[in-house]
Amino acid sequence: MSAPLAERIRPQSLDEVVGQQHLLAPGKPLRRIIESGSIPNMIFYGPSGIGKTTVASIIAKRTNMTLHILNGTQAGVSDIKSVIADVGTFAGMNGILLYLDEIQYLNKKQQQSLLAYIESGDITLIASTTENPYFAVYNAVISRSTVFEFKPVDASEMEKAVIRAFEKIGEAQGAPLVLEEGVTGHIALGSGGDVRKAMNAAELCALSAEPTADGMRVSLELAQSLTQRSNMRYDRDGDAHYDILSALQKSIRGSDENAALHYAARLLEAGDLISLTRRLLVIASEDVGLAYPMAAPIVKACCDNALALGLPEARIPIAQAIILMATAPKSNSAESAIDAAIADLHTFGPQDFPRHLQNKHYDGEGAAVVGQHYLYPHDFPNHYVQQQYLPDALVGHVYYHFGANKNEKTAADYREALTGQPAAREPKKD
Repeated sequence: MSAPLAERIRPQSLDEVVGQQHLLAPGKPLRRIIESGSIPNMIFYGPSGIGKTTVASIIAKRTNMTLHILNGTQAGVSDIKSVIADVGTFAGMNGILLYLDEIQYLNKKQQQSLLAYIESGDITLIASTTENPYFAVYNAVISRSTVFEFKPVDASEMEKAVIRAFEKIGEAQGAPLVLEEGVTGHIALGSGGDVRKAMNAAELCALSAEPTADGMRVSLELAQSLTQRSNMRYDRDGDAHYDILSALQKSIRGSDENAALHYAARLLEAGDLISLTRRLLVIASEDVGLAYPMAAPIVKACCDNALALGLPEARIPIAQAIILMATAPKSNSAESAIDAAIADLHTFGPQDFPRHLQNKHYDGEGAAVVGQHYLYPHDFPNHYVQQQYLPDALVGHVYYHFGANKNEKTAADYREALTGQPAAREPKKD
């Protein structure tokens, strides 16, 4: 059975690797390490299909160490013991290089079993992971390794790999592939930075090519039909999921509705309406907040409409909510206030209530002050009367500062007129 195209044309040298120039260009850190021949423990972090395994295999070929390859999705304790068994033997006399793909799938105990051998240098570890290693990999392994982040391959670099793929396919078939203009560029752009995905798309195009007098013809229409939606790099449980949601919120917070719509479109195309609506509800209170309090009920209505409608119509109320919040004034004063109150609670603990705020109950014979003595604000002019509300230990603590936007300025002015005291206002920023 023929190996997949991505495997058949896997680069054999660093110069053949597409992308990752921030690591592999001449003079860059990872390249210098590889060329030095002294390989430390390393963790390669990044999405699938962008060259992590390829670079690891190139490193393995440049060393004289005994190579073991394990995949975290399949490796068990016996596989790890088999690697360790070579330590101190003739097979491991030049050292052991363990390439551990998808290390995040090994449990803590399995990862720990390698620690002593990694630390002593008997085993050199090159691990790869598609998840953030600082969350997915055991801390002791991280502390003994250098993390290198691999990034999705940009379209210009990807097109080089696609062109090479079609050339290799044509050579293997013994018949040239005639590519319509735009085919390689479309596949490169539509792969979402994933080289393996681009190779698979090229192979599918070649297999579906139309015979002509000049050879096998690959049309742009064919390439478009075989690569549609393939540029959606998305995993609801992976980093990309949270990166998109984070980018969406930061774009709305930064009042860039166009960027926010872009990230929302990626979530909509992935069909993740639930995560999108939940994040929009958070943004309404966290980032718009009291600067425009009506944002919360409006966004809630938009999200309810979106969930009731379903896709594709849901995109319309979602867009309405995003544009409304991105173009609205912003305030995080409510979030800051509750966070400050929680911080005080952790510092001082739950304090006793002022007596006049407690529910009515028997004072007891030893009570210093008998009676509740609560002043009912509605019995006083303007429905306000000065009295203590915070516990004794927290009197004078201020959590909320009125923001500088129109709504909160109006509220601050009302407070000052009501109490005759200056309101706590957000300090002016340069």
